[in-house]
Amino acid sequence: MVTMLSPNTTVCYNSSQVLKCTFEEATDSAGWNMAHNGQSFILNTGTVVQLDNNCTTPQYNSCTALTVKNVTGAWAGTYECGFITGSVRHTARKHLSVALLPDVITMVTSPLTGDCSQQQTGSVNITIFTTIPQTTEEKYEVWWSYKGTGRNTLYNTSNNDSLVYTFTAPISCQETSDAQYFNVTFKNTKGQERSTRVDIPVIYADSIFCDEVVTVGDLWPKTPAGATVINRTCPEGRVGYKSCTCDGPAWQPVFDYCVNKQLNILSNSAQSFLQGLGATQERAMNIFQGLMNNSASASSDNIADITASINILTVMADASNNIALQEEVLPNFINAASNLLSKTWNVVNTSTLHSMSSDYLQSLEVLMKNIKFNTSQGVNSTNLQLKFCSSSECNLSVFDVGVNMNKTNGTLKTVAVKNLTDRLRNIYSNMTPTSLLLLATLEDNNDPSVKIRLEFPNDQLKNTEALCVFWNTTRKDWSDEGCSVDTSYETQTLCQCNHLTSFSLLIFNNEKIIYGKSNLKFTVTLDIITNVGLGVSICCLLIFLIIESLVWSAVVKTNLLHFRHTAMVNIAVFLLLADVSFLASTSPDNLSETWCLVLTVCKHLFYLAMFCWMLCLSVMLVHQLMFVFSPLRKRVFIVFSSFVGYVCPVLIVGSSYLHAYYKKRDYYDEETCWLVYESLMEGSIHAFLLPVGTVILTNLIFMGIVIATLVKSPVPNGNKTVNEETAKNILKVVAILTPVFGVTWIFGFIQLMLDQKTPMYTVVEFCFTILNSFEGVFILLTGCLTEQKIQDELKILMAKSKSDTLKNLISATDPNVKDQY
Repeated sequence: MVTMLSPNTTVCYNSSQVLKCTFEEATDSAGWNMAHNGQSFILNTGTVVQLDNNCTTPQYNSCTALTVKNVTGAWAGTYECGFITGSVRHTARKHLSVALLPDVITMVTSPLTGDCSQQQTGSVNITIFTTIPQTTEEKYEVWWSYKGTGRNTLYNTSNNDSLVYTFTAPISCQETSDAQYFNVTFKNTKGQERSTRVDIPVIYADSIFCDEVVTVGDLWPKTPAGATVINRTCPEGRVGYKSCTCDGPAWQPVFDYCVNKQLNILSNSAQSFLQGLGATQERAMNIFQGLMNNSASASSDNIADITASINILTVMADASNNIALQEEVLPNFINAASNLLSKTWNVVNTSTLHSMSSDYLQSLEVLMKNIKFNTSQGVNSTNLQLKFCSSSECNLSVFDVGVNMNKTNGTLKTVAVKNLTDRLRNIYSNMTPTSLLLLATLEDNNDPSVKIRLEFPNDQLKNTEALCVFWNTTRKDWSDEGCSVDTSYETQTLCQCNHLTSFSLLIFNNEKIIYGKSNLKFTVTLDIITNVGLGVSICCLLIFLIIESLVWSAVVKTNLLHFRHTAMVNIAVFLLLADVSFLASTSPDNLSETWCLVLTVCKHLFYLAMFCWMLCLSVMLVHQLMFVFSPLRKRVFIVFSSFVGYVCPVLIVGSSYLHAYYKKRDYYDEETCWLVYESLMEGSIHAFLLPVGTVILTNLIFMGIVIATLVKSPVPNGNKTVNEETAKNILKVVAILTPVFGVTWIFGFIQLMLDQKTPMYTVVEFCFTILNSFEGVFILLTGCLTEQKIQDELKILMAKSKSDTLKNLISATDPNVKDQY
């Protein structure tokens, strides 16, 4: 007799439960089923289900344990375990009751926004409709609250398969920076609660807003700037929502997330498959067949359906890591994936396009690796061609891409892909990928190393230089690590790689690129130098600021020294902030659009402020040199430096952003989180290059004046005043600082004028990267540690610290000695 151990009472929502079946006799196999809402599902290991058949004991020779993690309403039902011996199946079943909470809560408001533009007091009414799936198994206690306060009971009305809770409530027209929102909370019989919130965009008097518009039949009401309106009205046959953000006073493009109903059902089925609910070969076949049929329809050529389809591929790829898929799914899978590449993929921005294409390729790689192969000869489709090779010496041609590989065992799987490479992210603006991508993977192979040769056709790439690359799924970009060009002819390029993944060919554009990285081979090295240099610079700048705070009162005793140290501290502070912002934006793909914009503005502002304070320092020193008997007054310096160092950078950055905004141009590039170059004197990058170039040129001129004056001026025999001695010391430091700040950034300007294919460009790029990444080190050395007054004060502080330490030590060991000090 089969014995099942399971919870005897209703279990909590989102809890993890273990069910266990035992049987005295040894059996051939064991398995689990679950019945829910009249449907029966086979259970397999997934993200929610965990199966364990290794729990036998001397008393029970057959055992199977089922763990269900984070149970929701979908997992409430009757569970059946079964042990099979030959044709006989021994079973036991029990019901698992779950204290339910709504898995999906949808809130809709009417109107979508609150209009208080005609009144500064009082309130306006908003009606909120809260919808959950119909249930008879749980009686919820439901209430709503305004801005987290109050508890107003709600009652439902039935609407087909849903329960709807409706209430009307006022929102205040008293202007506030806090969000105005309503919460609806559900409480089950176990006392567990689940709450959802809807924010109400409110238009206050004198606030910036977008006017009411109608686009493609959708009404977007009058909305305050910065708010996003959610419209849950979709065309017939579709479910989801549309959203539009008011970038006051203009509307941004509409994001359409209304998905085909059948595709939405497939998406839910794929999620269940991933969890382990009904995860069978038959269900996998149905999912891929449904995806193939839907993607073949002309009505599916919209971004919502394409995004949902790629998400289904991603979910099935994740599921294939737990559940082995057989070759029967290959035709439907390949044809569905091919159909998606025939779509236009009209997205709102390039970052979305790059994310979609990267997810598509990664799911393709995982599925091709995990789907088992037995006898299939391959699959041909419009945009994908799949071929296998089981022999020890493989010579294949896939979409005219030649593949050669020697192996001892296993099966080589190759897929050639069209119409994808131009949608993948490519930060190398001087290089373009070919139209073909080849994916290669091995099944059941134990060779210690692999070597694959690829022959890419390049009929359209005559007289160009090519690089063999692969798609790095971690960095989500092209890389040539482990790949090299064997030979290159006018009609073909032979590549050789020591690993298997997705390969393609990058070629240099014939036109000259002014702004971008030069050589794929040095990218990783330059990135490492940049990250290490910035990290070291940040540490050195912090040390510099700490030392300045310790010695300031002792060292800064004249106006001239006050001017110099004030400028140096500001230079260090703004360089520190700029380096931190730069380091935070080294992985643009991991940043949202908002953070990318914020970091671009920060880098633009902080680097400009640093250069402006360099200009203040140069002007002050040259004035002191040329007008020895007319020293610069402190008030004049403070006013001048405050305007140049603080106001000017803000004006430049603000005006460049507003110019780009009102001219409907891009202020920043989402791929690099930096300013945009369009053409000569076009693009926001010139709001950085022109001011920086002006400061560098001015510093060089002042540097020439300083050097010329020092060379021509005789050394007087008499003693110098303190100010004259200080001025000389500062001039010596400037002789080091000005070339460091100016000349190093000149390398960046030289880059803009060089051809990226020349070796000199690479040399200049390395010089620029090394010198400017470690700029904080130079500031610490030349602006602080080499100054004699700071050295003397640090020695005094260290000696005093040693004396205090010794005094405390003696006092602690011999209290009688304390009175001697």
